[in-house]
Amino acid sequence: MKRLRVLWAGLAWLAAANALSVDGPAGANPGFSASEARLIHSLEIGKLGVPPADASNRVADHPEAAALGRQLFFDPRLSRNGQVSCASCHQPAFGFSDPAAQSRGMGKTARNSMTLLGAAWQNWYFWDGSKDSLWAQALAPIESASEHGLDRMSAVRMLAEHYPAAYESVFGTLPDLRDGARFPPRASPLGDAAARRAWRRMAPADRVSVTRAFANLGKSIAAWERTLVLAPSRFDRYANALARKDTASMRATLSADEEAGLRLFIGRANCIHCHNGPLFSNGEFHATGVRFSTGAEDAGRTRSVLTVRKDEFNCLGPYSDAQPEACAALRFLPPSWPGKPGAFKVPTLRNVSRTAPYMRTGEMASLRAVLEHYNAGSRIARARDRTEIVALHLISRELDQIVAFLGTLDTEVSERPSPVRAVAHR
Repeated sequence: MKRLRVLWAGLAWLAAANALSVDGPAGANPGFSASEARLIHSLEIGKLGVPPADASNRVADHPEAAALGRQLFFDPRLSRNGQVSCASCHQPAFGFSDPAAQSRGMGKTARNSMTLLGAAWQNWYFWDGSKDSLWAQALAPIESASEHGLDRMSAVRMLAEHYPAAYESVFGTLPDLRDGARFPPRASPLGDAAARRAWRRMAPADRVSVTRAFANLGKSIAAWERTLVLAPSRFDRYANALARKDTASMRATLSADEEAGLRLFIGRANCIHCHNGPLFSNGEFHATGVRFSTGAEDAGRTRSVLTVRKDEFNCLGPYSDAQPEACAALRFLPPSWPGKPGAFKVPTLRNVSRTAPYMRTGEMASLRAVLEHYNAGSRIARARDRTEIVALHLISRELDQIVAFLGTLDTEVSERPSPVRAVAHR
């Protein structure tokens, strides 16, 4: 009887092995179920489509605005010392992120710069979601003392001095800044004490005209950032082959370890819970137990739900081009964060091997370190009260396989032409 049970067990294993390798040698067909195959196909970059319309930015898809925005993005004159540009912390060679653990402009910041890849498809910006549009996000570093360190008036003067024709062809007339009595050299509601005093002395109408030009600067940068598109990666080619049941192409595209990493990613490792969709991000906020920044605690989403509501550049603000009904994400934002403290935005995993270091403070130098953190889960005693993750109990080889899979998401970035759309000057 014992021999019979062994025989039946052997036959069952052989049948399972044949089912997995029906189209080739063992391991050639990973044997994904129909639901797993559909899930994998949902991650393909082709499912992303064009960026959704941004009602708050009427020049979001205007080619001349994008052309101006590209110049501004790489121009270090948009900083107090003339040496810091947007590209200083969003470097194309590093997936439009920063290889420094904590980004440095005029000074050292508290966080690592998130990649801009896929940003046009998001609802919230920065690690804590304190901005609700790509153009509002572009403005914040310019007035930050530790980043560009520029005051609002100086930013608009830079536009007037170096880009007047390009600006006015899209937005209309710039404020006439030659009247020094009305428009001081430096002024800002967020600058140093002298800049704030100068701002308060300005007439309300002049403050509005300068702020509108400043907002338009951000809208131009956002228009260019929306043109950044990702080519299909090896994973995307694999997903497409899986949908076609083309096992020969699948074998030629991913290695056995990369396939195993994919299976873990959508299965036991549960990475797919937060890293889903074509950008491998749900765009939401989760507490993952990473340490808080040195000094004051970084409250993350807990605080930002209040910050974004008060922002003068939000979707419902006076410088937005949207009608209130188009601002659903902000209108229905709860008045307080219902989750754990220390919740931060889930970054895209597209080109993730190029965007080290990881986490909001850049404290993890490698993808393996990130996975070891998640694998430990709730065993991290100091993070138990502020983490959603649980121990995965994966072995070392399985962690390496997930890292191998993540490497298949690397691809090239290009700029798509902006559709030609007429823009009414305001």
